[in-house]
Amino acid sequence: MSSDEAFADTYRIHHAAVCRYVARRLGSAPDNEVHDIASEVFATAWRRRAVVPPEPLPWLYGVARRVLANERRAAERRRRLVDRLFTQAPDLVAGAVDADRPVILDALDRLSPADREVLALAAWEALGPADIAVVLRCSRSAASMRLHRARVRLREAMSELDPPPRTAVHHDLTPESIP
Repeated sequence: MSSDEAFADTYRIHHAAVCRYVARRLGSAPDNEVHDIASEVFATAWRRRAVVPPEPLPWLYGVARRVLANERRAAERRRRLVDRLFTQAPDLVAGAVDADRPVILDALDRLSPADREVLALAAWEALGPADIAVVLRCSRSAASMRLHRARVRLREAMSELDPPPRTAVHHDLTPESIP
């Protein structure tokens, strides 16, 4: 049996058990999140298929445990970034309330890694354009422009996810008709 066939057997036999393991640890998480994490577990197993033990389920649980830990750390970093955005860059989230934080997280996920990095440097690390320039190895003006553009793209992503309520437009109003 080839290693590809062995992996296919491992997947077929243990996928449901790994999903149950992940689901129990995530609580009321949606099924797609459980399956995403299980997919990452099996992607790791595929990359490391040469070292998967003959009895793979405990090993797969160990991989799942580490993937879940990585997911928790990433979620915590995103939460801290959003908190910092709320305190350090209120112009980005003007009028937003705590209930809008998931919108900000979703909006951040839509940005490029470069945009997320420059926003994180400004909001998370509290760096100004001069220090951001040092980190990114660019000029101060380039850092300022990158930060400005990233903020604009974040605002756009937020408005796409949670557009402001529409106001009624009265086309029949003219300056002469206003008392």
